Amino acid sequence: MPPQTVTVGIVGKTNVGKTTFFSAATLLDAKIENRPFVTIDPNIGIAYVRKKCAHVELGLQYCNPKNSICLGGYRFVPVKVYDVAGLIKGAHRGRGLGNKFMDDLRQADVLLHIVDMSGETDEEGNPVRPGYYDPLDEIESIEFEINEWFYGVIARDWDRFSRGLDTLSWDEVVSRIAKRVSGLSIKREHVVDALRETKLENTKPGSWKEEDLRLFSRKLRELAKPLIVVANKMDIPEAEDNYRRVINSLKDRKVVVPTSSLFELALRKAAKSGLIRYLPGDSYFEVVDESKLTTKQKLVLDRIREFMRKYGGTGVQRALDTAVFDVLRMIVVYPVENVSKLSDKDGNVLPDAYLVRQGTTAMELAEMVHTELAKGFIAAYIVNKNKRTGAEYKLSDGDVVKIVSATARG
Repeated sequence: MPPQTVTVGIVGKTNVGKTTFFSAATLLDAKIENRPFVTIDPNIGIAYVRKKCAHVELGLQYCNPKNSICLGGYRFVPVKVYDVAGLIKGAHRGRGLGNKFMDDLRQADVLLHIVDMSGETDEEGNPVRPGYYDPLDEIESIEFEINEWFYGVIARDWDRFSRGLDTLSWDEVVSRIAKRVSGLSIKREHVVDALRETKLENTKPGSWKEEDLRLFSRKLRELAKPLIVVANKMDIPEAEDNYRRVINSLKDRKVVVPTSSLFELALRKAAKSGLIRYLPGDSYFEVVDESKLTTKQKLVLDRIREFMRKYGGTGVQRALDTAVFDVLRMIVVYPVENVSKLSDKDGNVLPDAYLVRQGTTAMELAEMVHTELAKGFIAAYIVNKNKRTGAEYKLSDGDVVKIVSATARG
C-alpha cells in the first residue's frame, strides 16, 4: 500500500479569494524528482505542509530529498489540493456548479472553507461594500450545503437498503454501510466512530427516523471530511471586527485561521522574482536589495510586514499545516535503508518524508515502503531513538526508520 496521499479541498462561495488562496498555496519555486502526482488538472495543484526537517534534529549538515523539498531546515511535504467549484445556496440540489462541486468534494480528506471575513461579497458572491455581508452567515450556509449533499447521498434509497441490514450481524451492518459510502473516500473507521458518537451503534438501521439518519450523516461528514475556516481578506480593515465576532460566536466549535491569501501570493511572487527572501510559513521576510523596489512595491511590502507582525504570518501555510497536522493528525516519518548513512541504497540522505496518520505501526510503514519488506518483516530500528522495535510499534513524528526484513530489497 502506498504512503498516504493527503487531499485538501478548498471550498467556499465565489469571489471570496479561493483561487487566490489556491494560487498562493501552490506557488513554490522548487523541483521534486519523483513527484507523487503525475497528472494535475487545472483545478488541482500541489501544495506543501511544513515540518522541521529530521536532518536538523539529528545534527546533520544536509539531506537529499526525493519526494519532498528541504528549504531553510524545513521539510516541505507535498499534498494534493482541489480548488472546488464555487458554491451558492442550493448547490446540493445542483444549482450553479453544484454538481461539479460535489463530485470534486468526494476526493477530499479535509476541507478549507475560505470565508470573506471582510463581508464584501453577498450570499451569491456578488461584490458589495466591505462589512455589508455577515461572514457568520457564510460559514453556516456553506456548511449546510455540504451537509445536505452528504445527507442526500446517504439517504438515497435508504429505506430499501436499511431493511436488508436488520437481520445481519452488527459487524456486517457496519461493513455494508462502509461499502455504501466508500465512493466518498470514507473509511470503515469513520463509520464506526460516527455510529458510536451518535449512539446508533447496535441499533437496527431500518428503524432509524429521518433525524437519526441526518445526525449520522452530519457526524460522518465531520469525521471523514473535517472543515476548518480560513478567515480570508483579513488585510481589509472591516475584517478585524468580523473576525473577533466570529471567534466569539464559534468558540471551540471550529478552527479559524486569520489569513490574507493576497499578501501570501504577493510574497511568493516577490520571492520567485528574487526581490525578497521568504520561506512559506515564516512570520517575516527580507528585502534583497531595496534599491530595486519601486515606491509602490515598498508600500505594499510595508503593509504586508505589518500584517505579518500582527498575525504571525499571512495564514496560508498555517491553514495547510493546521489541516494536515492538527485536524487530520498526520505525522512525518523518514524510512531509510542504510542506518549509518541515514540514506537509501543510492546514498541519498533522508530521501523520503512520508505523511502517515498518528498510530501508524512499523509494519504498516513497511507495507507502504514495499510489500516485500512487510512479508519478511523482522524488526524496525528507530534511528533517532537508537532502539529496535517490533511490528506493532507506533511511529512518532520525526522518526527515522530502518525496516529490518528477511526479504529486503536490493
